[in-house]
Amino acid sequence: MAKTCMTEREIKRRATVSKFAAKRAALEAAMNDVNATAESRFEARMKFQALPRNSSPVRLRNRCALTGRPRGVFSKFGIARSKLRDLMMSGQVPGVTKASW
Repeated sequence: MAKTCMTEREIKRRATVSKFAAKRAALEAAMNDVNATAESRFEARMKFQALPRNSSPVRLRNRCALTGRPRGVFSKFGIARSKLRDLMMSGQVPGVTKASW
C-alpha cells in the first residue's frame, strides 16, 4: 500500500492539470505561432512559465486504483500486476482464464 499522502498528491495533480489544460494549450499555441511578433511570443512564454509546476501533464503518474502502487500498473485495467493477478485467480475479471498447457 502506498502512503495516503502520495495518492492524495496525485489526485491534486490531476485536478490541477485539468484546471489549467485550456490555458496551457492557448499559451502553447501562442508560443508556437510563427506569424506572431517576437514580443508577443516572449510574453506568452513568460505567462507559460508562471503557471503552476503541477499543471503539466508530464508530472502525472499512473497508480493502482486499489493499492496506489506506482509501478507495474496495467493501463487497460488501472490496477497493479499483483492485484490484477489476484482478481484474475478469483475469477473477478471477465474473459480471463488461467493458462494451462
